[in-house]
Amino acid sequence: MKIEHVALYVKDLEKAKDFFTTYLNGKANNGYHNPTTDFRSYFITFEDGARLEIMTRPELVEQTKHPYHTCYSHIAFSVGSKEAVDELTARLDEAGYSVSSGPHTTGDGYYESCIVGLEENFIEITE
Repeated sequence: MKIEHVALYVKDLEKAKDFFTTYLNGKANNGYHNPTTDFRSYFITFEDGARLEIMTRPELVEQTKHPYHTCYSHIAFSVGSKEAVDELTARLDEAGYSVSSGPHTTGDGYYESCIVGLEENFIEITE
């Protein structure tokens, strides 16, 4: 069994698409729109075949984000090396995204950083 895709609701669909394609090398499909509900989505496919569905609809409700609440905590992307973790973390920091931790080696041996990405969602970058 494998996870087919993970889905994420966002307020600004186009900005989310640009984030995942610009910084994480995802490839977006042409998108989907249901004119009855005004639901819109893109599937973003990454190099190894993993897919992320980003979605929006007019009646989305904002929730207070906290790093330690019950929900999916973060999405982690492996970029292949410590140097690539450092480079992408610096690039995202320069683009105005907040670095919440790292880069550093964790107690269980991962070299990673975590940024507060689009719409306050946590994005982990690991080697």
